[in-house]
Amino acid sequence: ATLLYTIKFESKANPGMELEAAAVVNMDKVILVNQLKSIKLLMTKLADKSSDSHSFSIHADRLLTIFAEECLAHVPSVIPTQVSTPRGGVFNGLTDTRDVKLCVVSIIRSGDILLEAVRKLEPGVTVGKILIQRDEESEDKTPVFYYAKLPEDIANCFILLVDPMLASAGTFLCAMEHLVMRGVDSRNVLFCNLWGCRSGVERIQGRYPETRIITLSLEGYLNEDKYIVPGIGDFGDRYYNTVSQ
Repeated sequence: ATLLYTIKFESKANPGMELEAAAVVNMDKVILVNQLKSIKLLMTKLADKSSDSHSFSIHADRLLTIFAEECLAHVPSVIPTQVSTPRGGVFNGLTDTRDVKLCVVSIIRSGDILLEAVRKLEPGVTVGKILIQRDEESEDKTPVFYYAKLPEDIANCFILLVDPMLASAGTFLCAMEHLVMRGVDSRNVLFCNLWGCRSGVERIQGRYPETRIITLSLEGYLNEDKYIVPGIGDFGDRYYNTVSQ
């Protein structure tokens, strides 16, 4: 289903001026994982500005373990199956056939946190790294590509592209551009993030409509500094205790 979202908010630069943000999102390509109370509880801990770095990192690791399991369950090698139970019945479930080569590509540095959650569940999984940073001095926070280390057969892999935050989607699009240059089919990418913004999803779908996105949150809007509101602040800074005082 395609949904139109419209949000009104006050301008920071001109208090009293009302701005409007709208986004059209194809929800058929978005997997929203927020139905469990455990997820909502842990998300609240991360969203709370009073959570210090110690508390934030502990609860982030717990949340990422749950989320990483869900991400792995959406790899194409996971298919329906039936198994016999100890009491002679049949359970309709899922199995991983392991016939798809998986590569987890992290967008440094926050993506490394989610990467490690996946690696704890899948030790030995193939890993790629991409370093992209926003130019904070530019008006639109232009992403700048610095470095990539990917396996030679990346074009033959199904990719979990991991980055906890999806704001303007500039970093994602920069990473995808590099992956596509290496022969990756956008249909073989699952973008995994915790906090998403609808306008960012709209921008991704405008360029890569076949790419699926899995997220815990699709709420809020981008403020004039291109940050998600309400959001959780800078994930990496809060996790690694590098928040500016």
